Amino acid sequence: MFESDKKLGMTRMITRRDIVHGIGALGASLVLPGALTACSKTPTQKTNDCKSVYPPSLTGMRGNHDGAFDAAHQLAREGRTDWGTVQYPDNGIYDLVVVGGGLSGLSAAHFYRKEKPDARILILDNHDDFGGHAKRNEFDVEGRTLIGYGGSQTMQNPSGYNDAVKSLLEDLGVDFNRFNTAFDQNFYKRHDLKGGLHFNSEKWGVDRIVPLSFRLFEGYIPLADTTLTIEEIIDQIPISEAAKKEFLHLMTIDEDLIPHIPQDEKWDYLSSISYRDFLSKHLGITEEEVFTVLQDLGAGEGSGIEAIPTTRALSDAGLPGWNATGLEDEDEQTDPYIHHFPDGNASIARLLVRSMVPDVAPGTTMDDIVTANFDYSKLDQASSSVRVRLNSTVTNVVHDGDLGSAETVLISYVLNNQAFQVRARGCVMACNNSIIPYLCPELSDAQQEALSYQVKTPILYTTVALRNWRAWKNLGFGSVYAPGSYHIHASLDFPVSMGNYSFSSNPDEPVLVHMERFPHINNEGYTNSEQFRLARYELLSTPFETIERNVRNQLSSMLHDGGFDPAQDILGITVNRWSHGYARWYNSLFEETYDSWNDPRYPHMRARKPFGRVTIANADSDANAMLEGAVGQAHRAVTELL
Repeated sequence: MFESDKKLGMTRMITRRDIVHGIGALGASLVLPGALTACSKTPTQKTNDCKSVYPPSLTGMRGNHDGAFDAAHQLAREGRTDWGTVQYPDNGIYDLVVVGGGLSGLSAAHFYRKEKPDARILILDNHDDFGGHAKRNEFDVEGRTLIGYGGSQTMQNPSGYNDAVKSLLEDLGVDFNRFNTAFDQNFYKRHDLKGGLHFNSEKWGVDRIVPLSFRLFEGYIPLADTTLTIEEIIDQIPISEAAKKEFLHLMTIDEDLIPHIPQDEKWDYLSSISYRDFLSKHLGITEEEVFTVLQDLGAGEGSGIEAIPTTRALSDAGLPGWNATGLEDEDEQTDPYIHHFPDGNASIARLLVRSMVPDVAPGTTMDDIVTANFDYSKLDQASSSVRVRLNSTVTNVVHDGDLGSAETVLISYVLNNQAFQVRARGCVMACNNSIIPYLCPELSDAQQEALSYQVKTPILYTTVALRNWRAWKNLGFGSVYAPGSYHIHASLDFPVSMGNYSFSSNPDEPVLVHMERFPHINNEGYTNSEQFRLARYELLSTPFETIERNVRNQLSSMLHDGGFDPAQDILGITVNRWSHGYARWYNSLFEETYDSWNDPRYPHMRARKPFGRVTIANADSDANAMLEGAVGQAHRAVTELL
């Protein structure tokens, strides 16, 4: 601990160190399938006589928590194949075994069961909770349960979903119109909460939030507008006068600066150069401070501006400079960004599980799922036709006989360092593409290579429970990007109230804050895939204490002028670590791209081919991190299997 840690509150007992390393408190219950969680704590049932845990309420390091990836790393990195004498826990043959209990795996089980209502299905997942990246975070703050998301966030533009995805959501009772009232779309403007850029004193010499959002929040959060002029805003940015002049030019330019590029070639040209090159070559930006401010604001791309195509920086990330391209304004009509449960898409996972394992939770609607009491002991019952077995890392999937004629598949997995095996008539691989070559030795070399191509974007979603949001209200900000800070983005939770759950409507009530980090290495000449591999190591090796200290420092720097005290006001921290995070689309700076998303030349198309009684369903199969990709690929994989 450092001397300053006491002031930050690092020594205070909060909801964050009961299970810092994830697996420790679970060991006693991890003996045999069916005995994993003898009972559970729930949002309204916080005290039990049992010793098991309710995963959404665990704090500390979550997501890819310690213990979840150990067996997989032993297999892939060390070549381990022997976990001792194999046990056969289940009688008979499953109709389907799904490897991976994320949204794609759960959807695959749903689609299969819809076609074969009497099917016997087993879902295996290496984590201690289902849902994959659709992770639910819960906090008990002064007797009030706060619910947030630790991964998959929102159903974006659901009116554009294909029929298979819409059908699944309809089966689950999801009504998109419900979010028109569930999401308080006037919340930010009613409280005069703006978007801004936060500059910290360590990097910029001053702690300051500037009400500048570019198009960063456009179509994302309906924030309040500032009354300041662009000149007044830029004057507040802690950079040199020369840099301010260039920044103002960038923000106000309304002239085609690439007129020599024909209109029908502009998009392809801008896809071929990085955003940094666009700024320097065509807008005359030379001051390094301007580049530094903008460097990491394309956060969702997982890379800095030197590794992001200009088209994506302008169109997707909303960075400034669109009016200098000569491109026509985008007029694509999209749904408002409001289709968000309090726990993000974790509610979709919960709806899927409840529909297939009804004993796990009461209720029948999309509203009551939000606070439904989930009994994890009911996930893996012998009497259930669908079973969800957690903490189970699959290590081998092979046909029982010749690939072309075998009628069953053998699936081996490890639970508590003990080997188990089950048999199924079919298997859907709904885990990450990168692990499948190690699990399936029957794959051709070409398919293994294609499966290994997808390198996911590492991400860190940190959820912080605060005593209140009075400091945010006092400062007049609801969401900020933070150039040079550990977390690039920090925002008040989305204002969603559903069922018995109500968002914090009063600034003196507890609230959740969501913070995002996309680790990468700037300006070292790495491709984005190379950056992601290096960043994955950073995520897995950074201790919780380091992340907590950065959280406290950043929120203190950002909010202290509003009366924020990190030692008093931070009541809980959950760090959702996704070393294999977003399934990524191809980057035109480093890879060949084609007109069709499903062009057969793409690696993801070659990777997802079925083999024997095994098919592949995951977001990687669509090179798309969105919910619709995961669900759509599940439908394809099940169709191939049936």
